[in-house]
Amino acid sequence: MKSAAFSIIAALALGLSPVAWSAPPQEGVRNEVRRELADARQEIRTELANARAELETENLDVSESLQFGRDGRRKRDRDAKLPSAAITPRGDFLVDGRAVALDANQRQQLLAYRGLVIEIARAGIDLGEVTALAAVDAVDRGAFRLMLSAMTGSLERRIERTVRQTVEPGALQICARMPALHAAEQQLATDLPAFRPYARLEAREADACRDEVRRSFASR
Repeated sequence: MKSAAFSIIAALALGLSPVAWSAPPQEGVRNEVRRELADARQEIRTELANARAELETENLDVSESLQFGRDGRRKRDRDAKLPSAAITPRGDFLVDGRAVALDANQRQQLLAYRGLVIEIARAGIDLGEVTALAAVDAVDRGAFRLMLSAMTGSLERRIERTVRQTVEPGALQICARMPALHAAEQQLATDLPAFRPYARLEAREADACRDEVRRSFASR
């Protein structure tokens, strides 16, 4: 199975001009490939910087579940019946666009919960950036063999190995944060009844997360 990173790099490589592909793999081709890869690095950094900024400034949608259980379809069907809900940067809790009445303690808990979710989301973005840049670097180190590698599959294997070495440990670290998030969610559900339908993490979520990560990489 081809990795997403390989698909990105392959698309980038296929975007080179016909002159680059028809010419022998000499200095001109190497320079053009490296210019394309430099542009890809900048685009990755810019887009993910924007994603980080949006986490801090936009409402946090809590209508979507972070569950990793195998009964995800059933949970999504159940979640679809709930009205939309979000936590604003100010700590307001919106249900179907309307603010729920809060006291100071409830607002503080909402902000703390929002902060935990954002930390996990930022960790995922950071991991995605490291992974994408590692994939670009894997191409860059062998740029003059790009065409041959793409045809034989050696480039794909090299990128998948790099991605696995980077992604699996980082993803498992994200899984390790699940118990703290579950505890905060349960406390918030107790103290804010309007939030209770959106508290869907389970106590075994960390184990399910780790199982999902390991199962994903076992197939590579």
